[in-house]
This record gives sequence, structure tokens and C-alpha cells, in this order.
Amino acid sequence: MAEFDHLIIGSGINALVAAALLSRKGDSVLVIERENRIGGCMYTSDEVTLPGYHHDVMAATFVLFLTSPAYAELAEDLGQHGLEFCHSAHPTAALRPDGSALVLGMDRAANVAAFNGRGAGDGDQHGRDVGAIEADAPFLFALLGQPLWSRQTMMLLAKQAWKKGLGPLKAWFGEAMEPARGWLETRYASDDVQALWAPWVLHVGLTPEATYGGQMSRVIAFALEAAGAPVVKGGAGQAAAAFARLIEAKGGMIRTGVEAARIIVEGGKAIGVETAAGERILARNVIASTAPGQLYDGLLRDQPKPETAKKYRHGRGNFQLHYALDGDVEWDGDGLEDVALIHLADGIDSVSKSSNEAERGMLPAVPTICVGQPHRLDATRCPQGKAVLWLQIPDAPVVIKGDAAGKIDTVPQWTETMREAYADRIEGILSKHIKNWDQIKLKRRAYSPADLEGLNINLVGGDPYGGACALDQFFVWRPHAGQVNNGTAVKNLYHIGASTHPGPGLGGGSGLNVAKGLGA
Repeated sequence: MAEFDHLIIGSGINALVAAALLSRKGDSVLVIERENRIGGCMYTSDEVTLPGYHHDVMAATFVLFLTSPAYAELAEDLGQHGLEFCHSAHPTAALRPDGSALVLGMDRAANVAAFNGRGAGDGDQHGRDVGAIEADAPFLFALLGQPLWSRQTMMLLAKQAWKKGLGPLKAWFGEAMEPARGWLETRYASDDVQALWAPWVLHVGLTPEATYGGQMSRVIAFALEAAGAPVVKGGAGQAAAAFARLIEAKGGMIRTGVEAARIIVEGGKAIGVETAAGERILARNVIASTAPGQLYDGLLRDQPKPETAKKYRHGRGNFQLHYALDGDVEWDGDGLEDVALIHLADGIDSVSKSSNEAERGMLPAVPTICVGQPHRLDATRCPQGKAVLWLQIPDAPVVIKGDAAGKIDTVPQWTETMREAYADRIEGILSKHIKNWDQIKLKRRAYSPADLEGLNINLVGGDPYGGACALDQFFVWRPHAGQVNNGTAVKNLYHIGASTHPGPGLGGGSGLNVAKGLGA
């Protein structure tokens, strides 16, 4: 007899969403996690730089969760268990090499006015772009957030076709396939506006030239303007802690330091897991929050692979850099003091160049840098009067073939020496934008793609997006064409996580979909 109704492998956002919903339903749930902590990319540590400084080592911003159906389902319960968000009225900005800056606020009229001041009609175009996403939100967010192979989705598409007409619907899908470069270059005259939006496509695992990048950028623009770029009070790890308290309060169990070695399959049906320590844990359903390679080449290594499963591709790696500072940053740019996320980039071409260099295995000569200021939203992150910076560099090669600037000696795999040399390059760019840098810098900590994979096995090659997000590996083709929603060829085995629809980010969509499918 099964020990549990549901056994969940891994403890990232999707696993925790599924566990919370299923345990709240009254089912018996066990979450097992190979690390000594839960949360996947939701990890806050006070051991990164100096005592008293709390750093989100990986994920930091929760706009996708705050706007998700999963949060709508769980908000009240998670709030009762301590989840609290901190906000800024200025979610993002771009700071260009010449010191010009453009800040996005959460007031659409103010944004329209500010953008019109940079390029004739750019503000009006912004209003049209985010207004169109707002009008299509019920359709678009449902398409991104529910099972694609379902009666609901067919009805949704039929309703949209009836509402728009088949011709306009075809045109809508055609525009949705537009790359970010095409969208920005044909709609916006201002280099500052282009620089504001060009880097965001990197945060969904794409590049400025990738199909669907324009639509994803517009969705991000709408979400940031509507919901901001919130952080969790106390750090991203506190989100995982709130999930744990909720799951355990509803009777669920969480065990850390338990590594799943093999999914036990009998008669074509998953019945449990054998751990690396040789323990057998039985369950009616097994839910694997893993990368495809870990599932099919590892946990199911004794089972035939799906015939449609091609070699799964992972994307570019991430590089992280964290700073403890002795005081607030004096930016060489106007209005940046309270901005949650600032991109240091010159525009479409600079973003394209850095991502292309990383995809070709080169250390980018001028990487695109995202700078977070979590202490400006959440004063608990550091001692009073001090500051922390969270830097994400979305373009880092996994296997290194050289340095695009020709200044760093490289070998194929990341080493500590290469990591620190690349961190020096990033810091050199950052310091040029901060007037008081030499006076406030205390300590830094860098994480290469290899370091990030060491912290979370699902970040294969340091890829935080669960695999390349190109069209052939997205929507109904994620992770492979034969998978129907989150089901697998093995009965009672479900696959969730960033490698499955609706893809990467902290939305929790695949965990929600599986839990709903199991009656939650």
C-alpha cells in the first residue's frame, strides 16, 4: 500500500505550489529534496559577504508569482504563514554608458508622458502596447498559465477567434511571433526607450532576435507597470519558508538531504522512489520537478525514452555578483535611487552583441548587467545606513571558447581565476556609473554558471530557465513534442518545473496545473 498520496521530487516554486495545494486538499504529501534546504532558486544567505547582509543568491524578484494564478490560489494562506512582499514605485530603469537614464514607474500616464519626452510618439506607443496586453490579459495569461492540451484551451481559442475573427486572430499570432528587435526598432524612435526594454528579453531565456521575444517583452512591460518588481521581506528564502509552514500545517511532510536515485516503475506505473541511501518510498503519484536529463537519463534510466524526445538543449548560463556596501549608492544617472532593477546596457545592439558572444562560448566584452537594490525596498536586508547590490548577468557561456575582449585567459570550464577576472570586468562597468564606489565598496561574492549549478542541480550549466526557450522547445513542444501537458509515458508520473509549460520564472504554473489535475 502506498505510504503517500503524492511524492514530490525537488522543492522549487512549482513543487512547493503543488505540495501546498495538494496538502491543503487533505491528501498526504511528501516533498523530498537532495539539498539541506528547500526552495530551489529561492535562496537567501547571510554568509555571502559580511555579517548582517542578506543576499538573494539566485532569484530575487517575484512579479511573475504575484501576478500568477498560483498566488491567487494561495495568497491568503501564504500571508498567514508569513509571506510579505516589499515594493517600489519604480520597478525598472535603463542606464546607458553616456549616463542617460530612463525610469519606468507604475503610473501609466506618467510613463506615457516621460516616453513622449524622449521620442515623438513613444509614450503613446507604450500606452498602445501595454493597453493591448491589458485587453488581451484574460486570453494571454490563460494561454501561458493553463494546460495547453485541454478542453479549456480549445474553448479559449474558439472564444478568441469568435471575438476577433479568424483573420485578426491570425494577425495577432503573427505579431506575437515578432522578435524584440523588430518590435522595438519599428515602434520606438528613442534609443533610451529601446535600451529600457531590450535587456528584458534575456530574462525569459531569449535574445533580441528570437521569435516571440517582442510579445514576451510586452507582457513584461505590462506586468512591471501593473505589479512592479516586488521582493520578499527578509529575502527570497522566506517565501520557501512560508510554503514550508503552510504545507506542514496542512499535514504535508518535507524531508531535506534525501536524494531520489530512481523512480520505481511497475507495470508501466510509477509507484514510488528509491533514494540514494537505498530507502523505498511508495506513493500513488510521483511528481518530478527536475530537468529532462535528470528525469529520463537518471530517474527513469531503466525505462525507454519517449520516441519524440530529442536531445534537450539548455541555454546560456547566468553569472551572479553580490556586494555589501558601506552606504547608499550615488548613481551617475537621475532618479535611480529607489529603482528595483536597473539594466546597464546601451540598447538593442549591445544586448544582442553580449548574448551572441555568450551563445558562441565567449566571455562577453561588454556584458548586459542587471542591478538590483533590494535594500531600497526591504530595509531588513542590511544594517541601517548600509546597502546591498544584487547583480545578474544573463549572458555567460557554459563551455568557454575564449574571451571576446581578448584580455582573459580561458579554459573550457569555469575556474575561480576566470570567475574573478570576469567579475572584475563587470565591476569595472558598474563602478563607472557610481560616483562614490571607492568609498562604499566593502566586499563582493561572485558565482559562475558552474557555481550556480552546484547550488541547484536543475540549473544545468548555470541555465536558470530550464532549457533554451526557443520556439521548438516551448509551448506544446516543451520539453518534447510527445509530452501532453505534464503527463509522461509512465502512468501516475508527472513532470513539472521550468523545463515544462509554461516555462521558467517564479509563476508556479506547472505545479498549479498538476495539482488542479489531481483534484486540488
